[in-house]
Amino acid sequence: MTEQASDQAGGRGRAEGGWAYGANWTRRLIAFEVAAVLAVGLGRSAVNSVISLIGSLTEVKSITKLSTQSVALNASASSRPWLNLTWQVYGIAFGLAPALLVAYLLTREGIGLRGIGVDRSRPWKDLGYGAAVAACIGGAGLGLYLGAHAAGLAVTVVPTTLPAVWWRIPVLVGSAWENAIVEEITWNGYLLRRFDQLGWSRNRSDATSALIRGSYHLYQGLGGFFGNLVMGLIFAKLYRRWGRVMPLLIAHGLIDTVAFVGYVLLAGHVGWLPT
Repeated sequence: MTEQASDQAGGRGRAEGGWAYGANWTRRLIAFEVAAVLAVGLGRSAVNSVISLIGSLTEVKSITKLSTQSVALNASASSRPWLNLTWQVYGIAFGLAPALLVAYLLTREGIGLRGIGVDRSRPWKDLGYGAAVAACIGGAGLGLYLGAHAAGLAVTVVPTTLPAVWWRIPVLVGSAWENAIVEEITWNGYLLRRFDQLGWSRNRSDATSALIRGSYHLYQGLGGFFGNLVMGLIFAKLYRRWGRVMPLLIAHGLIDTVAFVGYVLLAGHVGWLPT
């Protein structure tokens, strides 16, 4: 058998076995894959956030008293520094698993991460766009959080309770970029593509992705939900316009880095920051 014939035979085998993503890939299989990806990653966290909010509301018995509760985002896992560091690195490394799964699925489809604009083809342009988006969204998000907290509609978000040791800042930066990588690759690059393949309208796809993103942050209260819902809608529209996840990933990473490290530098030194 010639090399060309062998390749063609292998291609037919992959298509018949369900390996090729094309006309034979049904909407039911797409929906099943999306459900599976969400179940092992951000969708599971969204359900966890809903349960967390219900627990908070039933404890304070009033939605306007959420600010009396607090939630820590990057908490210590051990009183022993070296073991604590080990747990933090473990959490960041395995927290990237959903993005790795999405990268595998997109690669099997034949587009890979490059197909959703996660590459280094235009680093300075992506950085510039990302920094501009971070400045706008980050500033508005901080204002919304402070307003919601003052109104009692948001829990007190404590970005970190890690001890003041040499690895605290590197771990916080790593955690920030882990969040950015997983969330932007999943919400925009993967989910929007799959929703489009289901035949949904762009508005429906964008709204659903943003709603799941908002639900993922319900543990922060209604302020966190609505803030991330709006952020999700804006990011979805920007992804549609640019066709690239990279500037949005950079924006998200910068927003979380400033939030985490800024808290370490400002907590207890300024009166307007809830602690």
